Amino acid sequence: MALAFLIFSAGIIISALAVVLLKNIFRASLMLVLCFFLVAGLFASLSADFLAAIQVLIYVGAISVLIILAIMLTREITLGSLTNKQAMPALLGSGFVAAALVFSMLATDWNISTAEPAEPTTPILANLLFTPDNFMLPLEMAAVLMLTAIIGAIILVRDK
Repeated sequence: MALAFLIFSAGIIISALAVVLLKNIFRASLMLVLCFFLVAGLFASLSADFLAAIQVLIYVGAISVLIILAIMLTREITLGSLTNKQAMPALLGSGFVAAALVFSMLATDWNISTAEPAEPTTPILANLLFTPDNFMLPLEMAAVLMLTAIIGAIILVRDK
């Protein structure tokens, strides 16, 4: 389990760095999809199946497709982002945040529980989401809202 965690976390860090450092925005978005998949694999390796499934459904399935659709609808995807004067302040700010995270990680006493979970939560949450009496209508309304937004975006950017 520790080896899988290390492999997934190294892949997440490498793909996240590729998202930031790649000049081609389309390739950067594909690396973001890879990062989302690796996070889902990390959740699965930690026995959090529901979070892994939600990660794949929402982030890989919906958010990534929306980002790639927005990129494909723009005119100049090979140009990438232009240079600006914000690089050094962004590097300093992210360095301070990274240092604070490393300091808090090293200063925390990580107690690991040996108790098993009471019962698996995935069937309970799936039952809540997909029974008609609970949250089925809001789930379907969110899907229709996303479809309407995508169709509206296509209509707005298409040529006359």
